[in-house]
Amino acid sequence: MRRSAFVGEAAGRVNLIGEHTDYSGGFVLPVAIPQRTRVEVRPRGDDTVRATSGAMDEGRRQAYILGEDRAAGGWIDFVQGVTRVLRDSGHRCGGCDISIASSVPIGAGLSSSAALEMALLRAFRDAFRLPLDDVTLVRLGRRAENEFVGAPVGIMDQMAAALADERTALFLDARTLQHERIPLPESLALVVIHSGVAHRHAAGDYRTRRAECEEAAARLGVRQLRDCGIEDLARIDGLPAPLGARARHVVTENARVLEAVTALKNGDVERVGTLFNASHASMRDDFEVSVPDVDRLVELAWDEPGVYGARLTGGGFGGSIVAAVRAGSAAAVARRIASRYRDATRRAPAIVVPPAA
Repeated sequence: MRRSAFVGEAAGRVNLIGEHTDYSGGFVLPVAIPQRTRVEVRPRGDDTVRATSGAMDEGRRQAYILGEDRAAGGWIDFVQGVTRVLRDSGHRCGGCDISIASSVPIGAGLSSSAALEMALLRAFRDAFRLPLDDVTLVRLGRRAENEFVGAPVGIMDQMAAALADERTALFLDARTLQHERIPLPESLALVVIHSGVAHRHAAGDYRTRRAECEEAAARLGVRQLRDCGIEDLARIDGLPAPLGARARHVVTENARVLEAVTALKNGDVERVGTLFNASHASMRDDFEVSVPDVDRLVELAWDEPGVYGARLTGGGFGGSIVAAVRAGSAAAVARRIASRYRDATRRAPAIVVPPAA
């Protein structure tokens, strides 16, 4: 007899602006992308978890016993991490068969991992009747990625996967989790292109940047870099290299997020584009998380008529760019940028937004 399936879904996200600020208690502004992750969970009645993913391992099944989970360095770690934090938090979670389907690009800086975590948690919530709201699921998803997978991410990705949609930006205070939906102006469209350079949050460079931010905050005598403002830049510039540059990025990026929110509310899409450009320069020069091919992709976008601004989005060291473009031009602009990038780098870019491009 076939057991009932409980379904959970969550979208990927593109962060419009506010990069490497969430783990310093700062501000972020993500929006959902059309690509989603869908998870089906069928309870088994024992302690065995069996999972298949159509996007990974050619659909081969992986399995483990609850309580005997061990990080293996693959996609199954995200499943194990979710069941581990549920059980460690006192929530009943039994064995099950899991089927995962996802159109969120992997390694593109678009939160494929958070989409998987939130889809899993939503399916488990229904399958095992867990009394958990979405914000609690967000915290559990972040714990799974931080504590089990070993990726020191902030909380933006899980919040976006749980709460963001495609036509409003999610203005999030990462310290308090207070959030506001900011409608995107009708005159603005988005282009998202994956550079073809994959990134991993669990890799050493991301971890190093977070540690540098924490050391900079300690030297400045504050809890987090969120507690510094533009008025502190002279003091920040007195920090030893590279701490001053890392802190300068976070402080100025927080200010750019706040200004971008105002610009979106005012329909000032040209100002939004200018802020995108300044954000990319800061990520490239102060935070040093871009790479040459991503810089090239951004520069090609800057050269394109109808583009207000463009920047690296996500954790960096590869991944995708986001461009603010004139409404009605997104598909054509995306194709031209991707074609010129392919010719210049011999890489295979992927147009993520708009999906039909």
